[in-house]
Formats: sequence, structure tokens, C-alpha cells
Amino acid sequence: MVGLQPSEMPPTTAVKFLGAGTAACFADLLTFPLDTAKVRLQIQGENQAAQSVQYRGVVGTILTMVRTEGARSLYNGLVAGLQRQMSFASIRIGLYDSVKQFYTPKGSDHASISTRILAGCTTGAMAVTCAQPTDVVKVRFQANMHIGNYSGTMDAYRTIARKEGVRGLWKGTFPNITRNAIVNCAEMVTYDIIKEKLLDSHLLTDNLPCHFVSAFGAGFCATVVASPVDVVKTRYMKALPGQYRSPLDCMLKTVAREGPSAFYKGFTPSFLRLGIWNVLMFVTYEQLKRALMKVQVLRESPF
Repeated sequence: MVGLQPSEMPPTTAVKFLGAGTAACFADLLTFPLDTAKVRLQIQGENQAAQSVQYRGVVGTILTMVRTEGARSLYNGLVAGLQRQMSFASIRIGLYDSVKQFYTPKGSDHASISTRILAGCTTGAMAVTCAQPTDVVKVRFQANMHIGNYSGTMDAYRTIARKEGVRGLWKGTFPNITRNAIVNCAEMVTYDIIKEKLLDSHLLTDNLPCHFVSAFGAGFCATVVASPVDVVKTRYMKALPGQYRSPLDCMLKTVAREGPSAFYKGFTPSFLRLGIWNVLMFVTYEQLKRALMKVQVLRESPF
């Protein structure tokens, strides 16, 4: 057996909620530079008059940022990113099983694919609604818009609310709900199904290799289906007031200026980031659930 053995008791909702947020923060810490590189590549070419081509590829983007802005620039927006994961991942991942069980008809042994998709859409939408302000601030820091505008993360929340209204903190909520409903379905449903098939066919047991394979597949599927929405979300959220009338306007202007291929700008860092992030998150999450349940069992046992 590789890793901690499963607890005899199934993990509680509280354990899943805490474990998901913690695991997501750990994964974010290690993959944040890739996410920042993705954002820079996605917004490149948006204002061609003001910006020449500056970034080329994942490694080139990271090296250019380190050379021109310093290594710390790779972690611009990290505080907001961790705040986002503690509120966002806890809901969309930690509550997925509970919502899936809620949607599953009584007497059914297994949840259908449609039930899993519905559960993924539900928890993804719930998570975005709660965590959107943290995502707005994170993207603006990663896009380098904080220089001369915000003195820190908390000041960014206050400044956006003061200058753009409270609605400014929820800017891009619709494309973000769309994106994260897709991402959550691709990640959670794909992970769920791959893991289930591997276990049912006895190819792997419920341990680290099984979690690794399932998580990598989930990351690839999520990147393929969510990249176009992710580009629109990133550009709309960091846009100045009046630049775009709506997410649809942002999408149409992007196609008109740069063509359909613009929707897959930053695909490589997106896949690297989501693939690595999913592996780190799901593997850590599975182990945290088992560790937290062991602690809970020890606390509840008399001696």
C-alpha cells in the first residue's frame, strides 16, 4: 500500500471541506509561477498599440519576468490566490461528494454521469459566487496592474470597491461561473470516473498511483475544455472600466483582433499548471482526508 491506508469510517463533510482547501493551497504554492505566466500570455496582444510582443512560451515568459521585474513578480497575487483557494476549493471540491449524493436517486448504487456533471456545475457555481473578489484581485496582481494602484492585497479590495463599486469585486462573475462549471465538471467528474474504472477493473488499488493517474487525466481534460473561457475571463476581469461592454463583447473583440487561436493563448502553461496542480491537489487531498480521519478517530476513542 502506497501512502496512508483508508480509514474504516468514510470522511466527514467537514474533513473534506478542510482537506480540499488545504490541499489546494499547497498545490497553489508550488504552481503559482505557471499560473502567472499563463495570465501574462493570455492578455498579451490585447492592447497591441501599447505593447509589443514581450513573452514567448512558458519558460520565456518566466525568464522575462524574472529579468525585468524580479523573481518576486512570479508570485504577484499569491495572498489573494491562497484566500481564493481556501474559500473556492473547499466548496467546489470539498462539497462535491455531498452534492453528488444529494442528486443521486435513493436506492441507486452509483451516480450517473449526468448526476456527477450536475454536482460539478453546482459546486463550481457556488464556489465562484463566494470567492469571486479574491479572483479579481489575484488576476490584477498577476497582470501587473497593482503597480501604482494598490499598496497590498487588502488595499486592492478596498480600492476596487471604492472606485468601481462593490460590483467591481464581482466583475466577470458570469464568465468565471461558466469557466469553473466547465473546469469543475472536467476535473471532478473525470477524476471520479477514471478512479472508479481503475478500481473496478483492478488495474490499481486506492493509493497514490491511482490518484496520480486520475488527477493527471482530470487536469488535461479541464485545460482543453476550459481554455477559451479562461482567456475571456482573464481579459475581462483585468480590463479597465469601459474597455469591454460585456464578456461577449470581450470574446468578439478578441476574435476580431487576434483570431480564434487567441482562445488558446497560454495553453501550455495552463496545462502544465492544471496538470501539476491537479496531481498535487488530489494526491494531497486523498492523504489529508485519511490523516484527518485518523486524528478524529483517535480523539473520539477512549484510550
